[in-house]
Amino acid sequence: MHDRLMGNARNLRKRMTPEERHLWYDFLKKLPVTVRRQHIIGDYIVDFYIPVRRIVIEVDGRQHLTAEHKAADAERDRNLSAAGIRVLRYSNQSIHASFQAVAADLLEKLMLTWDDVKR
Repeated sequence: MHDRLMGNARNLRKRMTPEERHLWYDFLKKLPVTVRRQHIIGDYIVDFYIPVRRIVIEVDGRQHLTAEHKAADAERDRNLSAAGIRVLRYSNQSIHASFQAVAADLLEKLMLTWDDVKR
């Protein structure tokens, strides 16, 4: 199972969505903390993980609006929360329409400021 997850995670890193790419290259990669892309935690592959803060960042497309996905996401969030990990979810739409607001929200939750972001 773990080998399959490793292969899937590697593939997902190579094929990030445009929204994941934007968040990664234009913000997360510039933070002064380690951010892991497509990281395996237990049985899950999370979009981004910040180990020092025990925070997962998920970038959700429209498919996450379906009842089935909402239920799966809620269970996943509960399981990660039970492991002491906080899950932050941002929609593709919010990354497109309000990138600065998403970045500001993340900075607040990470207890960082804009001065901490590498230019």
